[in-house]
Amino acid sequence: MDHWYMLTVVGEDRAGIVASLTHALYEGGCNLGEASMMRLGGNFSIMMMVQASGAKHELDSLIEPVVDSLGLHAHIDKIKGRLHEHHVPDVRIHVNGADRAGIVSQVVGALTEAGLNITDLETDVGGTKENPVYIMVIEGNAGEGIAPLRSVLDIVTNNGIDARIDEIDTLIG
Repeated sequence: MDHWYMLTVVGEDRAGIVASLTHALYEGGCNLGEASMMRLGGNFSIMMMVQASGAKHELDSLIEPVVDSLGLHAHIDKIKGRLHEHHVPDVRIHVNGADRAGIVSQVVGALTEAGLNITDLETDVGGTKENPVYIMVIEGNAGEGIAPLRSVLDIVTNNGIDARIDEIDTLIG
């Protein structure tokens, strides 16, 4: 019987992580589902859905040589596969402002209260060390419509944050 696992791997970024990890999984008879990989501040992070016939400890044993040789850390959780259950976002929100404690919490809290179901959130820090700028790109579903989101963004932008909301055309095909 095949099982689905969420494999999370983090560590210092270096060339060859994805190639080594996916090769070990392929050689071990695993299939991959969805995956998200990114570099964050010199560190590498990957989350991937892995389908394997063995138990969690067998998957761990399969990737252990790669993880150890590259100085990475891995975490495995058993999950339900649930492929092809995508929530297509209908809004994209761009936010930037002076980097300060609480900026993410303030913005996403207000948007969630206004009915946004966040499907993707990416952040970055721009500017300079002396004058950092926090940048967010948020995608999601506007469950209560776009007007409540615009209203809370008007409040948030009065606190020194710039924000723009764009509707995403969800017509596919």
